[in-house]
Parts: sequence; C-alpha cells; structure tokens
Amino acid sequence: MSDDTQTYARTDRTTPTRYRDRAVWEREAIHAILDSAYICHLGFIADGAPVVLPTIYARVGDRLYVHGSTGSRPMRGAGADEGLAVCVTVTLVDGLVLTKAAFNHSVNYRSVVAHGTAHQVTDPEELAVAVDALVDHSVPGRSDDIRRPTAKELAATAVVRLDLDEVSAKSRTGGANDDEEDLGLPYWAGVVPVTTVHGTPEPHPSTDVPLPAYLTDLHR
Repeated sequence: MSDDTQTYARTDRTTPTRYRDRAVWEREAIHAILDSAYICHLGFIADGAPVVLPTIYARVGDRLYVHGSTGSRPMRGAGADEGLAVCVTVTLVDGLVLTKAAFNHSVNYRSVVAHGTAHQVTDPEELAVAVDALVDHSVPGRSDDIRRPTAKELAATAVVRLDLDEVSAKSRTGGANDDEEDLGLPYWAGVVPVTTVHGTPEPHPSTDVPLPAYLTDLHR
C-alpha cells in the first residue's frame, strides 16, 4: 500500500476482467465496506479441492481477523509455518435492479476481495485483541460490557490473521439499463432498495439490567 496515496497496490488478482471501471483500490473505500458487513467467505484449497466457508470476521487497521473452529481444515493449514493461501470476500447488496428484459437484470452491490496468506493467531495478547474486535465488529462497544475471556477460553478460540496487502473493492450503483428497443415494452423497470435493519433487542429471561446505550444506538 502506498502511504502517499492511501491506496492498495493493483495486482493481476485484484484487477477485474469485467467492468474495471467499477473497481477501486482506495484504502478508505475498502475499509468502509469491510466495516459495514457481518459475514465473510473464506476460500482455500483442501485436499486438492476448493472450499468456501462463511464465517465472522473483524478488521483491525490493515489486518483481517477471521474466526474459525479449532481443528478445522483452514485452522490446521494456517497453523503451518508457511500459512494458508486464502481468498476472503465480503459483499453488501444495496438494491435489486429490474429491467424490462431478463438479460439486463442486475444488482447494486459493494464488495471486497482480498488475497493472501493467512496465519493462525497464537500469541495470547494478539488473540485477545482479535476476540475483542470480533465482538465489537457486530456490536460496537460490546467487548467492554461483558465478561472477559479466560485463558482456557482463549486457548479454545481459533482465529486466522490476513494482512490486507492484495485487496480491491468493486461496486455497482445506479438504475436500470434497458436497451433502447426495450424501453417501450409494457413491463415495470426500476430499483428495489435493499437495506439491513436492526430490530428491537429481545432480552434473555435472566437479564435484569437496562438496555445498554450501544444497543439503543444500534436499534436506531
């Protein structure tokens, strides 16, 4: 990444072959997308075959922490000295783009694709930072309002680290793009916005404390 331009370096793997005008490498834009989603997809090769797993993640600076299961294939691979070659993707859907012809239907979206070598987090201090980040990524401020993990719990927690070196974002915005000859057809065309809405928090029966401010803000 260039310190002067605050952009990630373009590589063959982070340059799309279609709609290159939709791709960006700006650090701020990429971080904004990563910070807005909840689920990533972790891709890797296991036993000669591709595997893609959905899981939670968090960003700390120019680093992703991806949660996994102790003893799982990606954790075993990332635990090796050479690490594990991975591809991590995150996608946000902003709208359904409906056109008068089936061929031109599309989706408004924002996405990030990151390539690199993942390593298992084994240092207790870094693991504690990663666990806090994973908790706060879903609900900012939550890690300061819960019991801290014990040493035993941290030892049973599996997290891999991926440095954001080879990464890009891609998005589509705007309305329906119908062909000229289809504009007069008697079909509805336009965009159906898609948003994520947080519902009213539902307390557990054992909860006898007021709703924390960070949850009130999240609901709003």
